[in-house]
Amino acid sequence: MSQKTAFICDESYFWHNPGNGALGHLPGGYIEPYIYAENPESKRRVKNLLERCGLINKLKLISPKDATQSEVEYYHTTNYIEKVKELSNTTGGDAGKSAIVGRGSYEIALKSVGGAITAVDKVMQGEVDNAYALTRPPGHHAESDIGIGFCIFNNIAIAALHAKRVYNLKRILILDWDVHHGNGTEKAFYSDSEVLYISLHQENYYPAGSGLVEHTGVDNGLGYNVNVPLPAGTGDVGYIYALEKVVKPIADRFKPELILLSAGQDASMFDPMGRMIVTAKGYGEMTSILMEIANKHCNGRLVAVHEGGYSASYVPFCTLSIIESLSGIDAEVVDPFVQGNHELPSVVTNDLKKSIERVINTQLNYWNI
Repeated sequence: MSQKTAFICDESYFWHNPGNGALGHLPGGYIEPYIYAENPESKRRVKNLLERCGLINKLKLISPKDATQSEVEYYHTTNYIEKVKELSNTTGGDAGKSAIVGRGSYEIALKSVGGAITAVDKVMQGEVDNAYALTRPPGHHAESDIGIGFCIFNNIAIAALHAKRVYNLKRILILDWDVHHGNGTEKAFYSDSEVLYISLHQENYYPAGSGLVEHTGVDNGLGYNVNVPLPAGTGDVGYIYALEKVVKPIADRFKPELILLSAGQDASMFDPMGRMIVTAKGYGEMTSILMEIANKHCNGRLVAVHEGGYSASYVPFCTLSIIESLSGIDAEVVDPFVQGNHELPSVVTNDLKKSIERVINTQLNYWNI
């Protein structure tokens, strides 16, 4: 029997325009102007593929609300919000560290936050079992007073704070599998025992010095921040190993009332901004494990919020696989990029085992895993 899955998207998400860049850098000097890695195509083509294969017709399509400034202020400072608004209303510019605001981006960013909030509302109110919000701009790097790494407002952090305020939830699990560490989400809940943040990310990558194993939270939040840095080349089998060895046992002890997923598909094997070689099938299997946790502890309540993913050709297939797992519907789309064409890791490497052992040893005092 298929799940009742919401798909939340808005055309305006594809109209956020950061201008010309190259990967994550401003043009200039010897960097010739091109397009930023974070551009509309990888997200727009997700929706296109859902339409082309017909799966979108089997999902519950929901329009996102516009977040209010007071909702954005659950996490962000008023001064920072006003800065974004001013840039959006004038010439545009950088709201921090490579967080480019274009003309009109403020309103789009409000709707991106609103997409995450809408997804939480629909799941918590029982209208759907789970939801995928194809939000843009992404959010998990954005801190309270600064934008970082393409992220303007922290969609998932605000959605979690909304869930706490409106539904009085005391145990929210945020899993972040974006290839880059979600520094902004970590900071939002670093002293909070009601939100457990677990990040699977490429080790020693971005942001520099962020996402270390020993960063486990402070005060009431001590132990409720779990970083799982993974070596380059981890692949499907490695991510599943990390989920089985770290995420599942900690979640079983935490017993979440709601699960939020920062769904960054930039750990894929074709992504220009990561080196983790996860396949579309791997993303589907990872989602299935997360659904097992949700079904066991919180009646299947699971909200996925889109983050990174910069291969315009491959992100759609990765995201389709996630939504197939959420909905229980096989769209009968064969991954055209992987089938029989690539030699993929089939065993858990010693480097990965050592990385996971470090995480487990660090968390023993908190979770006894």
